[in-house]
Amino acid sequence: MWLPEYSDAVLLVPLVSWAAPASVPEGFLLVPSIYRCRQKFGWVPEIVVGDLGYIEQNRKRHLREKFGVAVVTKMKSDMTIKAPFESWNKVVCDQGQSLAWLGFDHRHYEHWFGVEQTDSLCGTCWKRSSCPREFNFPPEHHETLLGLLPLNSKVAQRLLKQCRSWIEATQSYDKNQLGLSQFFLNSLRLTWICSLLADSVCLLRALVLLEKKQNSNLLKELFPSQSTFGFDSEIDSQIEK
Repeated sequence: MWLPEYSDAVLLVPLVSWAAPASVPEGFLLVPSIYRCRQKFGWVPEIVVGDLGYIEQNRKRHLREKFGVAVVTKMKSDMTIKAPFESWNKVVCDQGQSLAWLGFDHRHYEHWFGVEQTDSLCGTCWKRSSCPREFNFPPEHHETLLGLLPLNSKVAQRLLKQCRSWIEATQSYDKNQLGLSQFFLNSLRLTWICSLLADSVCLLRALVLLEKKQNSNLLKELFPSQSTFGFDSEIDSQIEK
């Protein structure tokens, strides 16, 4: 889980960890992880950003319907684009006009897309007299392209392009800092013990960083500074006299 309260750097902490045989796909662990979060914390994340090849459509649908969790992933290479999407991050109408995501209607449980561009094609479209210029689609129309957070939305694109890239770098940093890459474990029980120890180190480090006073400028200590000789106080005393 990303902790945005710490602004000096990206700070991620483990919520639920699993030690499983290598034959168990990682995507199978997402649903029980969400159940564990609700059981342990009485809370579930609103958005989960995952890798594209590990999470199946039925699991995304289950988390959406059961917990209201939006699972955002890129499309797999063998997945078919489905209208109204022209590409994974572009929605168009029947005539080719680009549409922007307007929001999700929780009352009717559907997404709304509309024309927001000023230089749109609507002025020359032969359907402009009867076109509403706004279109709705249910989440189950496509769990990856739509779901609870469509891939053409600015939020989803920033999560996939920016936040998703944090994961591997952060895990690699922790692995190198703890020396986990220097030995191989072939015992599931020993792996579980090492996983608990590694998670404990990450959580304790996060607590220290959150309690430590944050430096608003990382280069502040390198800036030149000038000594204060107290001239202002001496001038004030002379004026009083």
